[in-house]
Amino acid sequence: MVKKIKYGKILLVIFLTGLIWCWADLALDEKLPVSSAKISVAKSADPNLWVSFNDDNESSVSIEEVVLKGSAAKIADVRRKLNDGSLVIEFFLDPKREAMTGPGRHSLDVLTFLRRADRIRQLGLTVESCEPAKLSVNVVGLVKRALDVKCLDEDQNPVEVAAVEPAQVDIFVPEDWLGGAKVQLTRREIKQARSSAIEKTPYIELAGTTMEASTAVKITTLPEGDRLSDYTITTATLGFSLSANLQSKYKVVVTNLNEVIRAITIKATPDAKRAYEKMRYQVILEIDDSDKDAKPTEPPRRELVYNFPDEYVRRDEIRLNQQPVTAQFKLIPLPSAEKAP
Repeated sequence: MVKKIKYGKILLVIFLTGLIWCWADLALDEKLPVSSAKISVAKSADPNLWVSFNDDNESSVSIEEVVLKGSAAKIADVRRKLNDGSLVIEFFLDPKREAMTGPGRHSLDVLTFLRRADRIRQLGLTVESCEPAKLSVNVVGLVKRALDVKCLDEDQNPVEVAAVEPAQVDIFVPEDWLGGAKVQLTRREIKQARSSAIEKTPYIELAGTTMEASTAVKITTLPEGDRLSDYTITTATLGFSLSANLQSKYKVVVTNLNEVIRAITIKATPDAKRAYEKMRYQVILEIDDSDKDAKPTEPPRRELVYNFPDEYVRRDEIRLNQQPVTAQFKLIPLPSAEKAP
């Protein structure tokens, strides 16, 4: 008697066989070279120590290559996260944990350090190898000192302040440190501090590492009237701005020249005033290509551009203290150059 074929069992065997093969494939170890990993000094490191890497004295260092090892599934997951930017492989060095609390230069066994890292265990992987094998770790002892606080703007220029309270703050610094502490103020903060004090935390920078004070300071900047003085620029030079389409083809004639180059009244700091006087042109008249088509009975009119130095404008240290002058002008065609025989 012919036995009846049991297709259900055959399909089950095929399914289980495929599942076993898939599991076996995923269970195989794979390797993944990574070149985007780095080691940084932990923020929780001893505040009495300044820790940096190699001769660059940086607070972090890139690892040329780390070869990770693990199951195909884990490796695929890490590769995907690295590719889409959702995973950053960064390791943090705690000098106390690595017995590097003594001042001087220490050698870090990178492979041993990485294999003990919590980050690797969290990924479910191991470290097969790395390059470089060793790193130099520099440890400098710090001392607490009271430092004067200076205020700077976003361009690192000094900001005139009415008061900084307290005027000094305690910060851990190297024993041979000669500078002060600083705070950086945005233009908005500078303006705000004219009416009410703002709080900022002073800091120092050690080769890219920021060391902050334990307390903040309250800063008040000088009122507007105390910062800027009234000045009159008696000699103004006029410049023209016109495209190549008009250059060498038209002559600009300003019909109210005396009014255009008359004295200019400004409000500025002394430095800003001196810088403005040194500009090649104090006022600029911008000429548009369409001005050449103006009717003789309706000559073009345009407000002058006051050529204040950009850095002082950004710091709000110079401004016009009068109504802008409007220039009236016309473009006169120049005679065509004689053709060479």
